[in-house]
Amino acid sequence: MDPQLLLALRALADASRLRLVGLLSARPMAVEELAAASGLSAGTIVHHLKRLEAAGLVGSTPRRPYVEYALRVDRLQAVSKQLAGLERVDEAGDRLPGPEGESLPAYDAKVLRAFLRDGRLVSIPAQERKRQAILRYLMARCFGEDRSYPELEVNERLGLYHEDVAALRRYLVGAGLMTRAGGEYRRVG
Repeated sequence: MDPQLLLALRALADASRLRLVGLLSARPMAVEELAAASGLSAGTIVHHLKRLEAAGLVGSTPRRPYVEYALRVDRLQAVSKQLAGLERVDEAGDRLPGPEGESLPAYDAKVLRAFLRDGRLVSIPAQERKRQAILRYLMARCFGEDRSYPELEVNERLGLYHEDVAALRRYLVGAGLMTRAGGEYRRVG
């Protein structure tokens, strides 16, 4: 994620700073005016303004005998557009690089980056949607051929990714990605 976006979001993640943003949206103000309007001390206002200024959300202009602070609406709009873009990437199913550089749906790529370390699963996700992404990944890696796989071979292939092969087998069958009959497993579809 863009470090500048994170900086802006952290700056906005405070009720007092949001209140200052609201006050500055009406017009530029000096510290003393902001203190009177918000009920905060001048020192607290200066602290919050420095955080907002570091994030590029507020600009300052010397106006003797004060410094006037103004909201940078252009930067606030840019943050809004970046956030809207993040939502579109996730919902639209855009493709992102997965752990091995292959192109995957955005959600799957995010889940795989979170749950795979050095090509192995650190844990099996408890959340169904995340687990489905992991299972799709395992199906593509372990069971590419449309044939029957004896349980021993299934265990060997899944064991390369996680030690709890029994749980992975159950999840693959339960998700409808594989069928099991007589100790033999087969891809579905």
